[in-house]
Amino acid sequence: MTAEAFHGDERLAARLGELLGRRHPVAAAALVTPRGTTTAVRGADPGSDFEIGSVSKGVTGLLYADALARGEIGPGTTLGEVLPLDGAPAARVTLESLATHRSGLPGLPRSAQPLRRSIALWRHGTNPYREDLGQLLGQAREVPLRRPRPRYSNLGFELLGHALARAAGTTYAELVRRRIAIPLELDCCYVPAAPDQLRPGALTGTGRRGRPMQPWTGEGLGPAGGIRATIGSMARLTAALLDGSAPGVAALDPVARYRTVTRIGAAWITIKVRDRSVTWHNGGTGGFRSWLGLDREAGTGLVILSATAASVDRHGFALLAEYSGGNGP
Repeated sequence: MTAEAFHGDERLAARLGELLGRRHPVAAAALVTPRGTTTAVRGADPGSDFEIGSVSKGVTGLLYADALARGEIGPGTTLGEVLPLDGAPAARVTLESLATHRSGLPGLPRSAQPLRRSIALWRHGTNPYREDLGQLLGQAREVPLRRPRPRYSNLGFELLGHALARAAGTTYAELVRRRIAIPLELDCCYVPAAPDQLRPGALTGTGRRGRPMQPWTGEGLGPAGGIRATIGSMARLTAALLDGSAPGVAALDPVARYRTVTRIGAAWITIKVRDRSVTWHNGGTGGFRSWLGLDREAGTGLVILSATAASVDRHGFALLAEYSGGNGP
């Protein structure tokens, strides 16, 4: 694949094309180094927006750390203090435990029928996350709590984001707009609650069998996986994370062990790669994959977005390691 297939920086475009090959015909990347920012877009307009999937949890982590700094919440604030959970077991969960995936909540509630929804997703490309906030809260009132331990939870981050919004007296979509998109001048970073809220430049994702997938929109989903953004906006977010100007940047700092060889901050995971610390999050929806990684010591960050449901994780780690030594364009 040649650089001519891309808009943007030719060197980054060529390297990205070598790594992604034909599995990712619609993709974009942004590289941020001390020398500046470069972007490349393949198979789409530079203004096209992608689903960033669970990288949305990273944004929610920033909002959590920012809310702590503002004094709107404390580490011991519970869900029941800010959301109407009517004394359900989930009401006892602290926001701090949600931010580090240690709440005891399941990944998804049984009442959401995740198996049935997964089958519909793979057979028909159906969006499995269409709940509004009221439906999400109804599901949360029914879930049991397990022993607190590291356990990745989409439900937990959905509730965390909506709790932060309630503490700020607004909606999650508006919280992202006010505290992330506007301060960082992100031209396109938004949380659609329904397909009719998509921008004209919104891409359609492709599943693993080449099937067009429904967009993953839903008010409930937003904090855990519902944000959409262009590569330019993701580049500016990455630069702000590296220079410390992003609201809630303390979310990047690891505060707890997460699984065997990793540590976690507020959503953001830190691991050692070739003796270097990488802070990162990935994302996946029915038709999109994303990866954002930072080598904070080198001042280097990388984002890859793809409108195809094939992982870009190893490509992200490889490119970040390649450019972290000061060899960026």
